[in-house]
Amino acid sequence: MVPEGWPDGAGAGEESARLQAAGSVRKGCDLLANSQHGSLQSRRAQIHQQINRELRMRTGAENLYRATSNARVRETVALELSYVNSSLQLLKEELEGLDGNVDADQPQSEGITVPMIPLGLKETKQLDWATPLKELISGHFGEDSASYEAEIRELEDLRQAMRTPSRSEAGLELLTAYYNQLCFQEARFVTPARSLGLLFHWYDSLTGVPAQQRALAFEKGSVLFNIGALHTQIGARQDRSCPEGTSSAAEAFQRAAGAFSLLRENFSHAPSPDMSPASLSMLEQLMTAQAQECVFEGLSLQAPAAPADCVAQLHLAQEAAQVAAEYRLVHQTMAQPPVQDYVPFPWTTLVHVKAEYFRALAHYHAALALCDGAPVAEAELPALEQIFLGLPASSEPRGPALPQQQEERRKLGKAHLKRAILGQEEALRLHAVCRALRRVDLLQVVLAQALRRSLAKYSELDLEDDFCEAAEAPDVRPKTQRRPEGRAPSFSRVKVPDIFHRLGPLSVFSAKNRWRLAGPVHVARGEGGFGFTLRGDAPVLIAAVVPGGRAAAAGLKEGDYIVSVNGQPCRWWKHADVVARLKGVGDEGVSLQVLTLLQPGAEPPSSGDRRPAPGGLLRSQEECAWETPGPAQASPRPLLGWSRKAKRGKTGRRLSPAPHP
Repeated sequence: MVPEGWPDGAGAGEESARLQAAGSVRKGCDLLANSQHGSLQSRRAQIHQQINRELRMRTGAENLYRATSNARVRETVALELSYVNSSLQLLKEELEGLDGNVDADQPQSEGITVPMIPLGLKETKQLDWATPLKELISGHFGEDSASYEAEIRELEDLRQAMRTPSRSEAGLELLTAYYNQLCFQEARFVTPARSLGLLFHWYDSLTGVPAQQRALAFEKGSVLFNIGALHTQIGARQDRSCPEGTSSAAEAFQRAAGAFSLLRENFSHAPSPDMSPASLSMLEQLMTAQAQECVFEGLSLQAPAAPADCVAQLHLAQEAAQVAAEYRLVHQTMAQPPVQDYVPFPWTTLVHVKAEYFRALAHYHAALALCDGAPVAEAELPALEQIFLGLPASSEPRGPALPQQQEERRKLGKAHLKRAILGQEEALRLHAVCRALRRVDLLQVVLAQALRRSLAKYSELDLEDDFCEAAEAPDVRPKTQRRPEGRAPSFSRVKVPDIFHRLGPLSVFSAKNRWRLAGPVHVARGEGGFGFTLRGDAPVLIAAVVPGGRAAAAGLKEGDYIVSVNGQPCRWWKHADVVARLKGVGDEGVSLQVLTLLQPGAEPPSSGDRRPAPGGLLRSQEECAWETPGPAQASPRPLLGWSRKAKRGKTGRRLSPAPHP
């Protein structure tokens, strides 16, 4: 059928062609989308295959490393492990990028910024918590270990998830939650004379060499190291072409520096190079330098587009000199043994490149201030002149003061540009020496762009009749408006409940204490009440027993803890809850189960005295409205647990006599 108004069916042919073209476009778009999706899936499969191959290679090298005693063979195997470790980190970083971005081909940053150095996470093997924890729960706590399988499985699942955290705030919360759980487990199950008996196995982040220890502190230290490393990866992934990105990146590197500082101050026996004091000090310096670089980038974005503001350009010159000074210190640390033996060579080269680049950038901004900036007031001259001097203000000047004449400013600016060009050429030379850095195209773009900018400015200032050789430009004095300091991780930010809270409050029910369970003990109500006084919360303590009273006759003693009232567990009850329950009993009396702490060296209780309370322990917070103690209660300093919490009585609590009839 030919529509009206289209003679001879020509319109039908055109409409059909147009519909076919539109369909072809849609089909092409669908094919393109499917092709992109299939390409991503194919790349993911390839990465997984490469990871599995690298893991098999690492297992074989690790077995050889442990089996051989030949020093040369061990050195060769350690080098192979280092290569495998680097490959695994790169593959996992690429896989994370494919999984985390819908459009993986688009860069995260629209601007051109200097790349940062992220730190790879330490890897660990799967761990079996069940056997040692069940032995402790049944042997020391006198509980049915089979009833705690859910708690043990929850702890194992948390550790399994912690092994592969996402490169985001969610990953940090996961690591922090596991760290807080380790604080609980250390306070409950570990004593100075006895460990859990577990062998914690971790791979070195820098070399890939395996290390193992039975101390729970090694597990905590490794998790804290990964918290710092994850902060470095989050900081390196920020879009630093905007002020918000530079601020977020600086904060991430500051928190990484704080984590490494905390680890260095509290971990003294490092089984692997990446957690040695020298390595942690180097990492702390490196992250502080990268945070300082982010501060400079943020100030550069806030500076006016036109370089006519002399004061602003001079301040940027000082900030760039400060970044260069920080990287020079890092490079000196990396070049000293033993750090130089296991720090990757691309790291050392990149730090050296950055030191040269930012020193050249300081001279470039100084030249802009001199050549393009307006003359400054005389009152500001003394302060601004110190920017060009290498000595403090009280020292004798070694270089020229800030000139006011236009020709003198041009000559001094030209001298600064000459030093900027020489520094940028040196940075490009160092970049070309390292094969790994040559593959970082973005870094070469930044360095080449800076050199072209300096050469163009130098051409503007180089007059045809200028035959006088410019004097050597003085160093730009480093100074910063904001010096980033390391920020320790905020463990209290992530609230987690004690997985094994059913065992009772940590102040009493831990492997550090030994006790005897007595009861059920029946106590009748007398004319003066039950004949004892209560104190404290969770668990409630018998503070005093009236001589000759009903409680004394039943065998209760001062210092006993009430753990069950009429068959209902009350280890987590508050003082007021126990008093209210005792007031509610009738003349028939009350049945109590009490716990007596034993002095160190006392004979262990018999199996009959160690039976669990009738009815089991509390299973949820809602049953008696108790609050789960935070990690700070498990360990006064939520660090690695070398300072043990001393046993203390519950002083300062209210005293309440047993209820009267």
